[in-house]
Formats: sequence, structure tokens, C-alpha cells
Amino acid sequence: MLVRIVKMSFNPQDVPAFLENFELMKEKIRNSPGNRFLELYRDRNNPEIFFTYSYWDSEDDLENYRKSELFYDVWAFTKKLFNAKPEAWSVDKLVSLE
Repeated sequence: MLVRIVKMSFNPQDVPAFLENFELMKEKIRNSPGNRFLELYRDRNNPEIFFTYSYWDSEDDLENYRKSELFYDVWAFTKKLFNAKPEAWSVDKLVSLE
């Protein structure tokens, strides 16, 4: 399993538009082939910083999503709202305790 972590920072006035769009798209993203999990987090000290965590069956599944029309639509909308360059990591989950 591959875990994708994306950090995004927005202008304060653009946060509502981001959240509204995420609400509209989250189920479509979560139902993309190979996606097993999707969460959105907000920084507790800076409410303009968000993180997405998504779990993918394979790197190919993530790449297929990143080449999809859905990703293009989500990213085309979201990137206009950034106030800093987004950061992204693909990591392997080693341990999970619940």
C-alpha cells in the first residue's frame, strides 16, 4: 500500500472555496480505482494549511488517478487558490496501531 500526503496552503479568503470543492469531489476521489482511504486535515495553528492523506493499492493506481480527468478537474480548481507551492510525499506505511 502507498500512502500519499499532500500539504496545501491557501489564502484565507480562498479556504471556503477549497472546502466547498473538496466536499463536492471527495467521494469521486475516494471511489477512484485503487483508492482505499481519504482524509482531509487542517492545521490547528494555521487554519489556511491543509493536508490530504490517501491510501492507494499501488503506485500505478495513484499515477492513473493523477492522469485522470477527475484529477485534472480537482487540481485545476485547487491550484488557483494556493498561496504557497504544495508539497507531496508518497510513503510506505510501516506500522499502524489503533
